[in-house]
Amino acid sequence: MKIITYCLSVFLFLFATNLWAQEAITVKGVVRDAETGETVPGVTVQVKGTTNGTQTDIDGNYSIQVDPAATLVFSFISYGTQEIPVNNQSQIDVQLVTSTQELEQVVVIGYGSAARRDLTGSITTVQGSDVADKPSANPVSSIQGKVAGVQIVNSGRPGSEPDIRIRGTNSINSVKPLYVVDGILNDNINFINPADIETMEVLKDPSSLAIFGVRGANGVIIITTKQAKAGQLNFNFNSTVGFKDVSDRMKLTDAAGFKLLYDEQRANEGIAAYDYTNWTANTDWQDEIFQRGILNYNNLSVSGASENNKFYMGLGYTQEEGIIHYEKLNKITLSLNDELQVTDNLKFGVNFNGYRAQLPQERSVSGAVRAAPIAPVYNDEYGLYHTLPDFQRAQVWNPLVDIIDRRNTAINREYRAVASVFGEIGFLEHFDFKVNFLADYGFNQGRSYSPLVNVYNPEIAGDSKIDPLNRITSVSQNQNIFTKIQSDWLLTYKNSFGDHNLTATAGWTSYYNSYESTNASRTQGNGDPIPNDPDKWYVGIGSTDTQIGDGTAWERSTLSFLARVLYNYKGKYLLNGSFRRDGTSGFFKYGNEWQNFGAVGAAWLLSEEDFMKDQSSINRLKLKGSWGVLGNQNTGGNQYPLYPLLVAGNSAVFGDNIIPAYEPSYVPYRDLRWERVYAWEGGFELGAFDNRLSFEAVYYHKDTKGIIVTVPASLGVKAGLSNPGEVSNKGIELATSWTQSFNDDMSLTIGGNLTTMDNKVNKLLDEGFDIVDGVSRTSVGYPIGYFYGYISDGIYQTNEELRVSPVLAGAKLGDIKFRDMDGNGEINDADRTIIGNPTPDLTYGISLNFTYKNFDIGTDFMGVYGNEIFRNWNRNAFAQFNFLEDRLDRWHGVGTSNWEPIMDSGRANNRLASTYYIEDGSFFRLRNLQLGYNFDQEILDRLKLKSLRIFVNAQNVFTLRNSTGYTPEIGGSATSFGVDDGTYPVPAIYTFGVNLNF
Repeated sequence: MKIITYCLSVFLFLFATNLWAQEAITVKGVVRDAETGETVPGVTVQVKGTTNGTQTDIDGNYSIQVDPAATLVFSFISYGTQEIPVNNQSQIDVQLVTSTQELEQVVVIGYGSAARRDLTGSITTVQGSDVADKPSANPVSSIQGKVAGVQIVNSGRPGSEPDIRIRGTNSINSVKPLYVVDGILNDNINFINPADIETMEVLKDPSSLAIFGVRGANGVIIITTKQAKAGQLNFNFNSTVGFKDVSDRMKLTDAAGFKLLYDEQRANEGIAAYDYTNWTANTDWQDEIFQRGILNYNNLSVSGASENNKFYMGLGYTQEEGIIHYEKLNKITLSLNDELQVTDNLKFGVNFNGYRAQLPQERSVSGAVRAAPIAPVYNDEYGLYHTLPDFQRAQVWNPLVDIIDRRNTAINREYRAVASVFGEIGFLEHFDFKVNFLADYGFNQGRSYSPLVNVYNPEIAGDSKIDPLNRITSVSQNQNIFTKIQSDWLLTYKNSFGDHNLTATAGWTSYYNSYESTNASRTQGNGDPIPNDPDKWYVGIGSTDTQIGDGTAWERSTLSFLARVLYNYKGKYLLNGSFRRDGTSGFFKYGNEWQNFGAVGAAWLLSEEDFMKDQSSINRLKLKGSWGVLGNQNTGGNQYPLYPLLVAGNSAVFGDNIIPAYEPSYVPYRDLRWERVYAWEGGFELGAFDNRLSFEAVYYHKDTKGIIVTVPASLGVKAGLSNPGEVSNKGIELATSWTQSFNDDMSLTIGGNLTTMDNKVNKLLDEGFDIVDGVSRTSVGYPIGYFYGYISDGIYQTNEELRVSPVLAGAKLGDIKFRDMDGNGEINDADRTIIGNPTPDLTYGISLNFTYKNFDIGTDFMGVYGNEIFRNWNRNAFAQFNFLEDRLDRWHGVGTSNWEPIMDSGRANNRLASTYYIEDGSFFRLRNLQLGYNFDQEILDRLKLKSLRIFVNAQNVFTLRNSTGYTPEIGGSATSFGVDDGTYPVPAIYTFGVNLNF
């Protein structure tokens, strides 16, 4: 190292002397990142056409002697190069823009990293800066609409997880992707602060997923947290404050509309008119429960790096209110990492992420959409909330009773510590050995209290109008602990042999996962009420006679061997292969515990061929394809599928003794195994016109085989568990962008992506076997979770039409007319069919980013098309609900309506699942709009700051849709999603933020 430094000094001295002899001038300046404003050390500053050069120092400063007519070339990894004529200037400050032409971008993949150009699959990189300043506590929520092949359904509830499906729904048992945070495998990232993320890599194809074995089938999201950059000491503070609001309300009837419809309904049912004497209000319950929720995100980080050590610490605090009163999330995160370079070939590192959150007491919107608008909110004389009318009083409470009177009666806290330590040594020039030890410990606790609740009821006889809704207090308590321990032992070999380039990785990894939980509750019994005091909300108070409790525990471990080879010939013929062998304690019985997974991928970089050298339009053209076998370890919630739980069976009598008997809850098939996904893809990547145009197209196809299905019990045969299910997913992914620089002050980037999805169940069990999950059904030949019911063919208008038409038993005038699917002249169960599909035909996203001088504006649009929603919140008849405004267009005579049926709650046929309850789930949304400003360097120098940026952001500003609910975004489980049971709104969010480095 000293010899190199000495030689470099001699050369610089000779060049400087030569330039001085030519009447050279000294040029000074500072080099910054155009996006963050941070100074960039280590940038090479060179006189074009010569070997005269230097590098920027730790603060991004440089000084060089050059000819006044020379041109300076600034270059640095990931920024590409930038040329600036000197033109006799003595001060040249430079802002480097991240290069879109950089083919050698390093991508984090499973158990290592690789140059993007060497990959044969589909990996999308999202920079941490794309999610850091967006108003979401969960970073994955902010990439909605940005990544082809990834469908994200967000929830507006603070602290909630989005529903994520990568390339469709693979199984009836699970949909969640695998998360890998700094190497540790996980099923959620609630503990991660978006401001601490450096990059997010979304892995979708078999060649990149196979290395994860039984955890790779649903896709993988790899998150790398921030580390210090060499030669920099940075303090960063960013803060965002704003509010959220429900701008799209459900269109429900007011008091006048409700009375009109309810009176007509009672008349049709032969019931006397309702007495509205005590019910003269006109209450908009949506106005009563909703608020403008305030949110505030604050993040502080410090990072520093010397020649041998890099250190980063990030501290975050989130406070976010929901759009319903008294919902609030409080969250604290801590991120630490340190890397020590002991020698040139030996380094150690530690990572730690800590998390503590107090979750909101969740409240529902269902009461506000069901409560009758004729009821007053509050009675001032009694100081109590008003009861609802008798036709819904027993089933539906005044929504504010639950929200206000029972506010702050639940405490739910989560604690998390995720840590790792690694050591890495290089030896024999081409070998690298790395050992990781990783652990994740979580502790969650909850306490809740049910208070005494009274309401005002004007219909109570006598002087007192107090109506007790809840007469007995109670407390409940729960806690759970989970532990995840992982170790990785990896050996990597990297070498080049002439035109041959090889990177090979092999190793083994172990993973241990355990969980235990307990819960208990008590009521006051015959004693005094339990005090409404959080210090008393423990199951050590109240009546011991009323105590009930439960608990569960399990543990599971896997051991895996893995290998991967990345090979290319002349940098243009690429071949990737990976293999993993997984063993698990969950199948350790009949020799089923070991399974093999693997993939192979190939690519051809045509742009490197000689026949492409004479053209200048295409900069990069890669044909690629991969095939592999992936695994899905989810077994439907059963951690020991070959060891069923024992349940009470037939008892035996021996003399005077009754001996209880226990039997397995099901019979597992001896060859039961993990689910397997056979996947392949083919496509190409294109960069053209000086890489201003980027385009990627991929066709994917996945067949999930061996899906674990519960075989129902039959006469004399117990329920079983086997692998008969098969599901296919296929489609096309397209992603493109265009970057145009008009001059040094103005640039524009336009991007978009589109994904098609075709989901189909190919096999379940025997013919006619269906999985029924509410109104959702999973059957052979149809998509998972499709909606099943009758097709509405209008409304029966006349008695003659009733006489000549196929009818369902009990049908009358004004009822929904159902289609006779089998043509047998009658309507029965056989006429039910698929009436909707919750899986969209396609999803898409569009982004536009424009910069002018110090200003920048970015917009993100997203949408889905071709899916349906099942409106379920107003279909059940356990009480009388408020009405949608659409019901004002009901049938009340010949020709008055051919869609909305008659007002009559006794017509059960009209509540059957049918296309009457199906709504279009397609929508187009302005997902994000942001305007930012970066302050000039002169102002920063006065303030002693490296960078200062302010911005305003608007999220979910408008949504074009046809559905009646609060949001067309409705997630769910693997077999039931897209069902609107009164889904929590996704609000519009408006924020202001500041980001400064000093």
